[in-house]
Amino acid sequence: MIFFLFICFIIILWLIVNLDMNNKTYSIFIEFKNAYGIREGTIVRMRGVNIGSVKNIKMDLNSVLVLGSIKSRHILIPKNSIIETNQTGLLNDIVIDIIPLDKITERDFQDVNVLSPQCFKSKIICHLNYLQGERGLNYDDLVRAATRVSQRFDDPSFFNLFYIFLQNTIDLSDDIFSITLDMSNLLSIFYSILKKRLDFY
Repeated sequence: MIFFLFICFIIILWLIVNLDMNNKTYSIFIEFKNAYGIREGTIVRMRGVNIGSVKNIKMDLNSVLVLGSIKSRHILIPKNSIIETNQTGLLNDIVIDIIPLDKITERDFQDVNVLSPQCFKSKIICHLNYLQGERGLNYDDLVRAATRVSQRFDDPSFFNLFYIFLQNTIDLSDDIFSITLDMSNLLSIFYSILKKRLDFY
């Protein structure tokens, strides 16, 4: 009986370890020029699906280095991907979006292990890879751009230039209309002369 319990304990322990190994996380380093609102716990997404989160942030002299943890080693990210920060939701929550530019096929990445040293030769992002991130959609930038546009419309010099442009366009269209009318008159005269000649013969 004791031997049977011992065997069951070994099998259960093996299953737990194997399950843990199958779902083992891996980490990636992402460098940004600015934090852009990123903090510990910020979601990392790929194709709109939550695949991990930010574990640590370190500020350098010229950049911010983010340590992202990917949930499972089975989540494969192509090296040819755009990594950017975006704002989502009503509260403007920041997320890190990974946008793959290459189409992944199972045949290409069937035997790739992100934790192995051979992974660095493959086309996918491996454990402890160093990546460059950039700023994506930001509502603050949109608000600033809208404010600048509205300020331009309030500027009297802008309206003065716009009025001159409009006046010149109207004058030009009048000239084009008069030229077209003159051409039409000339063509009608030419047609009547030609008709008289043909009738004469």
